This record gives sequence, structure tokens and C-alpha cells, in this order.
Amino acid sequence: MHLNQDINLADVKICSRCIYDERVSAISFDEQGVCNYCRQVESLAQQYGTGNSDGIAKFNTIINEIKAAGKGKKYDCVVGVSGGTDSSYMVYLAINWGLRPLAVHYDNTWNSSIATQNIRKVLTALNVDLYTHVINNKEADDIFRSFFFANVAEIEASTDLALAETMYRAAYKFGVKYVLEGHSFITEGITPVGRNYFDGKYIQAIHKQFGRLPMKSYPLMTFARFLWWSSVARIKKIRPFWYLEYSKEGARAFLEKEFGWKYYGGHHLENRMTAFYHGVYLPQKFKTDLRNNTLSALVRNGKKSREEAWAEYNTPPTVEVELVEYVKKRLELSDAEYLRIMNQPPKSWHDYPTYKKRFELLRPLFAVLAKANLVPMSFFLKYCFSAKENPK
Repeated sequence: MHLNQDINLADVKICSRCIYDERVSAISFDEQGVCNYCRQVESLAQQYGTGNSDGIAKFNTIINEIKAAGKGKKYDCVVGVSGGTDSSYMVYLAINWGLRPLAVHYDNTWNSSIATQNIRKVLTALNVDLYTHVINNKEADDIFRSFFFANVAEIEASTDLALAETMYRAAYKFGVKYVLEGHSFITEGITPVGRNYFDGKYIQAIHKQFGRLPMKSYPLMTFARFLWWSSVARIKKIRPFWYLEYSKEGARAFLEKEFGWKYYGGHHLENRMTAFYHGVYLPQKFKTDLRNNTLSALVRNGKKSREEAWAEYNTPPTVEVELVEYVKKRLELSDAEYLRIMNQPPKSWHDYPTYKKRFELLRPLFAVLAKANLVPMSFFLKYCFSAKENPK
């Protein structure tokens, strides 16, 4: 996860299979020099039958369950959309599988114009309805600003959690029991918690301490709401690419040809705050670069050599020329204020209230919910174990 400019492969202990190195959160290496995250991907592929006949059979069963549960309803599943590759392709696949999806979007008001057009092009062509929750733009900026002043890495945490809450709300409103998500551990891995943590208590605590505006339009997912969605409403989270073979490159080419969809220049660059988070904020303030998730996946899948991936990892990320000025203007930061915060010592989610200990204490419950697809398996693996434990 760390930015490693001018560090050679020989200078740090690095996984013999990917490019995760010894500074990645909770990493360990076996006698073959393979990291626990590569082994986790192997274990998940075996568990879900990813890309083989077992996985296809399991997923076909799920498709039949979705159709049965949605009989007589306008929609039988919800698909979150961002304008990115995975979610755009997921909407197409849902139609191709004979499902009746409702597209759901959380608009944090920082979308790029390309992402907005991508959503419109795909949904119009497929005749899919869109449910959008738009947060008040001043409120969105105030939450982002709060995280910036808190000196923590997860400046984008509010967006990730809000999308999950918005999808639950849309599903419940229309009586839908299934949410489809475009995540693939094969193409993205399972990101170690490290500097990538979020929950409702964390967001609420930081905003309470550093925010200036009341939180009114933001769809906050509290612990009680999370349990209600998963245990009472019993809305299932399904990740088709955990079962099926998936090529992000192939999906992108298909979308471009079929829908006039446009690539936005890089992973996670469809939103300007996300682009700032990945390209500026993490690398400059925290010496952290999350590109090694995707690059390590490419190495595991034989699409890049370790040397090629390491070289790319050590190349500065692509950043829009006016991006930092745009962020400063929206967050109402002077040049001096921006530099002061960027140069302050980093803090972490350990320094603020979270639900993390509660998740760990309730691990047996979440294990059952994860196996039933009522919470994402990635949530269970990342959030329900202490930093000293390595989930299998």
C-alpha cells in the first residue's frame, strides 16, 4: 500500500507472487514467500468456484432465486452505478441474464462529466430506470472537509458507505431482496484495512468534531441500520464476479463499442474526489498508493510481470491539472490552510470512535450472515478480525 519511489524489488521483502511488500497492513509470508493476501484470493476462488463450472452452477442458482423472489414486482434486483467499468457492465449483464434491475446512484456532487454521461448512455440504451440520492453539495463538501481536518486517510469513506445505504434504501422501497455489486477479488483483490476503513460511527464522530453544517441529507448507515438491513430486511449482497470469469479490459472494450461509453483515464478516476484521494491525498500525505491492489491482481493473473507492475507502481499517478485547485475551492481552503493540513502528522481510524471492536466481538454472527450473502464476505474478512489476525 505504500508509495515506493526509488525502492528496488531487492530492498524490501515482497511477495513472490504479487507486489505487496512487508509494509502492507497485517501482511505475512509463507515458506514459498507468498503473501497471505494471495493465499486469500486462492481460498476465495476455491470457495466460490470462480470462473469454473462450480461457480457458474452456484451463480445460476442465485439467478433463479432472484427471479423467484422478484416475481410480480417491477424490479428483481438493484445495481449500484458510478459510470465506471464494473458497474456499467454489471447493468448490461443483469439484463442479459433476464433480470429486471433498478440502477441506483449516490451522487456526492463530485462526479466527472464523463461518468455522468456513461451512466446516461448505458441506462438509456438498456431502458433501465435510475434511482438517485443526491446529497446537498455544501453538506457533502463539509463532510469531506471534516475528514481532511481530521488528518485521516479515509477522506472518501462517506461516499462508500452512503452508496451502500442508498442501495439498501432503494431495494427496501421497491421490495427488492437482492443487490448486485461489480466487485471482483480476482481483478481488485481484497484491500487490507490499513488506511481504508469506514463505518457510520467513524463518519459521525469525525463530522461532529470538525464539521460546520448539520448532517441532514447524508444517508448515514448506523450499526443498527446495518443489522436491520442484513438481519431483518434480509437484503442479500451478491457479487457475480466472485463466481464468474471476468475481464475488466474486455468489459471496457464492449462498453465502448456497444454504448459509446468512455474511459475516464484510470481506476477510480470517474469521480473528482476519488481522483484526489487516489492521486494526491494518499500518495502525498500518507505515502500510500492503492494502485498496488490492481497491479498485484494483474501480476497474479499473468497480465503483468512483477517488474512491470513495480515500475508502474513507482511512477507518479495521473492527476488532472486543475484538480487540487478545484478541491481547495470546494472545501473552502486557502493555499496556506491546505499546505498546513497536508504537512500535519497523519492520524488513523484508531484515533477516532468506530464500530470496529463491535464487529470483531460479533464475528460469529457476521460469519453466518456472510455465508448467506447477507453481508459482503469482504466486510467479514476485513472488519471482523483484529489487525493481528489473518483470516483464511
